[in-house]
Amino acid sequence: MGNRIVLADPRGFCAGVDRAIQTVETILRTSDGSALPEGVPPVYVRRQIVHNRHVVGDLAAQGAVFVEELDEIPDSAVEHGVPVVFSAHGVSPAIQKEARRRGMHVVDATCPLVSKVHREVLRYVREGYEIVYIGHRGHDEAVGVVGESPEHVHLVEHADDVAALDFRPDTKLVYLSQTTLSIDETRTVIEALKTRFPWIIEPPSSDICYATQNRQTAVKSVAEQSDCVVVVGSANSSNSVRLMEVAEQALAGRGHAHRVDDAGELDPAWFDGAGTVGVTSGASVPEELVSGVVDALRPLGYDEVSYVTTTKERMHFVLPAELRKASR
Repeated sequence: MGNRIVLADPRGFCAGVDRAIQTVETILRTSDGSALPEGVPPVYVRRQIVHNRHVVGDLAAQGAVFVEELDEIPDSAVEHGVPVVFSAHGVSPAIQKEARRRGMHVVDATCPLVSKVHREVLRYVREGYEIVYIGHRGHDEAVGVVGESPEHVHLVEHADDVAALDFRPDTKLVYLSQTTLSIDETRTVIEALKTRFPWIIEPPSSDICYATQNRQTAVKSVAEQSDCVVVVGSANSSNSVRLMEVAEQALAGRGHAHRVDDAGELDPAWFDGAGTVGVTSGASVPEELVSGVVDALRPLGYDEVSYVTTTKERMHFVLPAELRKASR
């Protein structure tokens, strides 16, 4: 019997990513290009719609134009009602205000689970709380959430950051977290917060999304029976990087976990002496990229493919209201 590949299930697209990509694809499909002046695209997208360079490249090839900030969008496009899509990671109120000021036709593709955290911030601020937000500084999701109330939302990345916080015992305090973090990573920060501020409360339900939890559980199971793990996902994808870290820990020294954007980044030396290679992918990764990795491993002797299924996902998010008719 040859060497084998073990595929994690679930892996790849989550409901929020699927919704965001479908949002842009629906606009591209239904746009009347003949009604626009030459050089004006059918849709603008602020930042990467999801953190995967292949997805972004594919949508750009279809006509979507990606910008970092709204000021890159010319007035002529705004005047012609070209849609501006906000990414799955969400935006701050300042960005929304700027879009309204310029009269932009906004289509908000923020993942509903990220929107839930935004609503939690607003609710707790109204109730007089200071909020400790566990997230990655500079990540689009964190920037948007902190932007809801910068004076009351205090970002921490690691347990060591908790020491720099200073709240009086009579301060109403709650913690929230970025949806794409590692469960284990937030656990250490939460423990540090509870030790320093024993009165801090937790949100009614975990902010870490179902897809993040499910993919981490699946890759742990895969890594436990593998000698090496490949995680398909981009370097700026928080959940993909977390999957690599979770896999590395679960391998327990038998081998290493590696993150690649696609099969072209595989190094055959990684698989020396590895009888079983686990493969998974982040929540913003198309399945064809995973298939490409599997195909690239076959010539190296990995001719058997099996699956580890830890749960079946049935979550689905509908498109933004204004696009639902167009998608039918």
